[in-house]
Amino acid sequence: MPKLIGDSLATHREQVRERVFAALRAQLYERGFEAVTLSGVAAAAGVGRSAMYNHFPDRQALLVAFVEAEAARYVADLDAALAGVSSPAERLAVFARMQLRRLAEFHLPPGQALAGALDPQAYRRIAAHADPIGDRLAAILHDGAADGSMVAEGPDVLAALVSAALTSRRIVDVAPSELDATVETAVRAVLRMVSTPSRD
Repeated sequence: MPKLIGDSLATHREQVRERVFAALRAQLYERGFEAVTLSGVAAAAGVGRSAMYNHFPDRQALLVAFVEAEAARYVADLDAALAGVSSPAERLAVFARMQLRRLAEFHLPPGQALAGALDPQAYRRIAAHADPIGDRLAAILHDGAADGSMVAEGPDVLAALVSAALTSRRIVDVAPSELDATVETAVRAVLRMVSTPSRD
């Protein structure tokens, strides 16, 4: 019987998942999903292959579980960051900044490429995790329209434009020394995109 990590089976399973996810995160960053194998992740995580297959029967199951865990953590972090911010413009700046930072750190193929790498059911499960994030953006834009600080026409179109801007890898694929300035430039551009014209 394999040695337990932690003081219970539940703790063991959770710690194995965390080690596997950490190894997968590193491999996604270094090589991309196409180069990831279960055996490679297991070796990097220090987990036996049989234990790995008990948790994740295939690459797709591993990726879906990883994205679910990352998305839940990210939405919790996003909600915490937005909770102390009052104005819609400031909330949108926080949202945009976090989205771009996440994009810089999270290395998955873009939507269409990912759709081709996964079966339809697995892709739908991963895509569903964008819904709570989109809901936060829609709420910010709605509040901005309500107080007159943001344009009210076509909120769905506006949300789609902002989302598209914040998922462009070209923004964050820069040298690490340039990332802070690039992110702030993009945040200012997003704010200008949605702000109502000045009445000065």
